[in-house]
Amino acid sequence: MKKNLLLLLLFLTTIISAQEPYYTGLDLAKSGLELKEELATKTIAAHTNILSYGWDALKATDVNPENSSEVLLIYGYSASGTTARTRGINQNGGGSSDWNREHTYAKSLGNPNLGTSGPGADAHHLRPSDVGFNGQRGSLKFADGSGNAGSVSGGWFPGDEWKGDVARMMMYMYIRYGNQCKPTGVGIGSSASTPDDMINLFLEWNVEDPVSDFERQRNTYHDSNETYAQGNRNPFIDNAYLATRIWGGENAIDSWGLYITADDEAPTVPTNIALSNITTASIDVNWSASSDNEAVTKYEVFVNGNLNGNTSTTNYSITNLNPNTTYSITVLAKDIANNKSAQSTAVNGTTLTDLEAPSVPTNVTITNQAGTSFRVNWTASTDNSGVASYDIFVDGTLNGNSTNTNYIVTNLAISTTYSITVLAKDAANNSSAKSTPVIGTTTDGTSNVSELFFSEYVEGSGSNKALELVNLTSNNVDLSPYTIKRQSNGTWEGNLSLEGKTININDVFVIVNAGATDTNLTNANIYDLSYPDQTPMNFNGDDRVGLFKNDVLIDIIGDLDGTDDFAKNITLRRNSNITGPTTDYNERNDWTYYELNTTSDIGNFNGTLSVSNNNLLDTFKMYPNPTNGNFVNIETVSDTEVIIYNALGKVVKTTRITSDKNSIDISKLSKGVYFVKLEANKKSMTQKLIRN
Repeated sequence: MKKNLLLLLLFLTTIISAQEPYYTGLDLAKSGLELKEELATKTIAAHTNILSYGWDALKATDVNPENSSEVLLIYGYSASGTTARTRGINQNGGGSSDWNREHTYAKSLGNPNLGTSGPGADAHHLRPSDVGFNGQRGSLKFADGSGNAGSVSGGWFPGDEWKGDVARMMMYMYIRYGNQCKPTGVGIGSSASTPDDMINLFLEWNVEDPVSDFERQRNTYHDSNETYAQGNRNPFIDNAYLATRIWGGENAIDSWGLYITADDEAPTVPTNIALSNITTASIDVNWSASSDNEAVTKYEVFVNGNLNGNTSTTNYSITNLNPNTTYSITVLAKDIANNKSAQSTAVNGTTLTDLEAPSVPTNVTITNQAGTSFRVNWTASTDNSGVASYDIFVDGTLNGNSTNTNYIVTNLAISTTYSITVLAKDAANNSSAKSTPVIGTTTDGTSNVSELFFSEYVEGSGSNKALELVNLTSNNVDLSPYTIKRQSNGTWEGNLSLEGKTININDVFVIVNAGATDTNLTNANIYDLSYPDQTPMNFNGDDRVGLFKNDVLIDIIGDLDGTDDFAKNITLRRNSNITGPTTDYNERNDWTYYELNTTSDIGNFNGTLSVSNNNLLDTFKMYPNPTNGNFVNIETVSDTEVIIYNALGKVVKTTRITSDKNSIDISKLSKGVYFVKLEANKKSMTQKLIRN
């Protein structure tokens, strides 16, 4: 009997609920990185009990199923040709005959270091281990081998009994903590055949050493109301095939019986491919549903033979196309067992010819005036196909172009007035008219700004961390006297020298963690770090960052000698009314918050709206904060759109507040840090909310 997609989703929900109510509501028909994201979001949200680096959780979860007075030792312990697997449950400590808490994901291999809190205290990868044997492992990366655990080929083999456990722990840490816990950082293997940083070694171990009852014992405990239960599960223990569905490789066991079936029948080929709503940059595609002996789960859409995207419906919008261009479009269908149809008959569609010019740039302003330069800023133009670039004219002569909404004009004369205009261009080279001229005047070569300062701070996921320095003085500045340090637990660490570097007038210098993967960061002006531990660029939200000149602190991000998590998982940008450094950190007046991984402005200092000019900020109140209740109140002077993001930057709630309704229900939000973005009167701001 044929089933449509709705029936399939209901079927999946029923089956998964029967297996684990924990997964109810997830779209487990997804695959690849989409499924990874589904599982990561659930794993993070369900982690409601943040444990300390203690012993009690392990004494509860790692009990020997055959003797409740013992714990099982990961890796075992080889001595005189024998292997000990257990140790007395209370025989824990640092002695040679004790068991200790083993960071299975070696904390020093995290980027940054996992420490002994947060990821360093996550019970899903902490295991009892013999003190001496754990010392032999040290921080060696996992490597392939056979037999009992031990050093092999410059790495560490966990043993045939434990290798699957280790693989699934590494998978959990990756989806829970992202780029801080990359599989490529903790194991020796290739990631060439996976869509991200998963390595073949862990996929192989996941297949070769199936899930044990002991692993299920631990997983069940953490999805309970027990004191030392985290609240979240390791999904790869519940179904090892989830790893195969995300990252590929040989088939692991499908313990739910959803994905590996006797079904080898492909869906029928999609028919009646039709194109509609064709514009200069997009084409909508529709087709008749395919049929299958079980059910069709998704369709893949190809443009000129290349996969463009997928959908579970029978319509799809192709965007970011070029004007006046013909594209060949095909569609294929897939079922839950990953059987796929042939591609449909190709249908050609031609985007419209773009004859429409962009709108004229508006709100052109001149800032950061110096003796021989100033910055031109403007409001973005609009276009039916999208604006490609802007041309900037000085006294009617083309001076240069920019893909951003700002441009620095250089090589000017001191104390001289210039006429500035800007025009916009699209991909078809249609040009707008020039903007209304504005006057820009250089200074006499002196400046009220006498020193460099921090202009942006990025504490993103994994190693996506960056600092930006800006030069608003009247001269190019040699960075040799400057260093950057990180303050951890009241102690200044690292001494990142900038010797030999220079910041030009009205320019910025960006320093990026060497392990960053965000393209906005990796394309920025990068100082290539030479420090093995990347201090001070491994700041982690509770670390203060200081700019020093001749070893004297001149600017700081964070309260001096503070200890709270003041800037975790956020971006901070200096407000435009700040024109110099200070060692008196003023979060409200000097900086504006942005969500996790906001990096679009890195390498460009425009400044953000100053507090004195932002009525939204002046009147904003959010209380109680922190809160352990189910409601939070927000007061502003006007009706305001509210968007709440979790620590991953994903939207978890949207609402609107008015003078009559300013209370927001947050009962469905788990404990953690959130970012509340308010938008009103074409202005916006973001503030941190903590739910305890």
